[in-house]
Amino acid sequence: MTREEGRGKREECIPVAALLLAAATAANLYAQGPQLSPEVRQYVSVDTPLVAITHVKLIDGTGAPAAPDQTVVIANGKIQVVGAAATVKPPAGARVMDLTGHMLIPGLIGMHDHTFYLTYGVERPIQSNYSYPRLYLGSGVTTIRTTGSMSPYAEINIKAEIDRGDSPGPHMYVTGPYIIGPKPDPRLEPFGALRAATPEAARRAVAYWAEEGATWIKVYASISRAQLAAVVDEAHQHGMKVTGHLCAVGYREAVALGIDHLEHTLFANSEYDPQKQPDVCPPTYRSAMTNLDIGGEPVRATFRDLVSRGVGMTSTLAVYECTVPGRPTRHAHVLEAFSPEMQREDSVRFATVSQGKVASYWPAVFKKTMDYEVAFVKAGGLLVAGVDPAWCITAGRGDQREFELLVEAGFTPVQAVQIMTANGAKVLGILDRVGTVTAGKNADLAVIRGDLTARAADIENVTLVFKDGVGFDAVRLVEAAKGQVGLR
Repeated sequence: MTREEGRGKREECIPVAALLLAAATAANLYAQGPQLSPEVRQYVSVDTPLVAITHVKLIDGTGAPAAPDQTVVIANGKIQVVGAAATVKPPAGARVMDLTGHMLIPGLIGMHDHTFYLTYGVERPIQSNYSYPRLYLGSGVTTIRTTGSMSPYAEINIKAEIDRGDSPGPHMYVTGPYIIGPKPDPRLEPFGALRAATPEAARRAVAYWAEEGATWIKVYASISRAQLAAVVDEAHQHGMKVTGHLCAVGYREAVALGIDHLEHTLFANSEYDPQKQPDVCPPTYRSAMTNLDIGGEPVRATFRDLVSRGVGMTSTLAVYECTVPGRPTRHAHVLEAFSPEMQREDSVRFATVSQGKVASYWPAVFKKTMDYEVAFVKAGGLLVAGVDPAWCITAGRGDQREFELLVEAGFTPVQAVQIMTANGAKVLGILDRVGTVTAGKNADLAVIRGDLTARAADIENVTLVFKDGVGFDAVRLVEAAKGQVGLR
């Protein structure tokens, strides 16, 4: 995609007549979308078929530099034109929104965004059907892939409610339950996981969840090569894709078996441990990472395999930060979403981590993982991002923290936006519809008070979120979730 294409041909504005035609027909076409229930409408602040966002600074998700003083016209839920405010005039009948002092980006695409919260230490999964959809959307996340489910039917039902307009929330791509190997390790076995005792059992599980509506399958750490091969083959026959939080299988082995994607970047790659044995997750694989040479041949070989096969990785720095002493892992806007019980548990976690009662390798591995992700992108790799909401971070707010951590790792704000928008859309196969602020695409957008190119933390100041052209009050959505995370 060229810079001009990514920017919607800023200097070639859509003729005024075309915009007027859009305005005249939008009301009828707009009504074809889902009828929003009163429960959803209480969060809607912009619901007109023709909107002009003016005088906003834009990062469009294509990788092009940030552009000041832009106008974006939305009609019938689609982006109609993008260009300089000096040359693009709002069409007659449009609701004009002067957003001077704000930044516009594509809606974030969370690629590891569960609908459950996992507590620290005792690791109790708490399905969060009410709070999480609101937190995601209110934080600027307009699309999620759930990437492993503790309650897959709950997710299928949440998705259906959102699609019908009965509940607020992001677009959802549902992943079936975790599939684990025949010899599960208690350290590595998620609640609700399917134990694939044989390759045939793995195939049956994949076929079942394909019929139930899952579009991705996630394998987990104890999966063996034989089971993984069966999962990949069966999933591909059903038009599904496979991602994995691996350990017993190394990344290069998984790529050779046809896996489509990999989670947690360096954190879950055991292949650099000298003690690694086939189909076994070595207990030393993370401590071994402290001596890893990011520029060395083993890492370069991994990257070559991934890039040549088009296999991307998901960054989840926000959740692993929770285990690193000295990191800012008590965020006020996260704590206010926790129930009293969760706030007490987080106090225990914070004390444990801050007092250094965690593995000594975490600070080094955390920094090494940041360097690994930057090197992967420099090698031509496709990096996406998600929150993996657990331990100390929640839905949505963790996606925002992920953006800040990507910038800390060395990516520019423009690169970080592209990683969290267009790249995710590419992995999901929907880049033709969302992921960039480009004429013709769905109006899935996040409005941010401030300037991400000057201060990454401004990502926390989401004020308005457009999903299919409907503008949601971000503050109201987040307010509705206060104190709700952790309630059963």
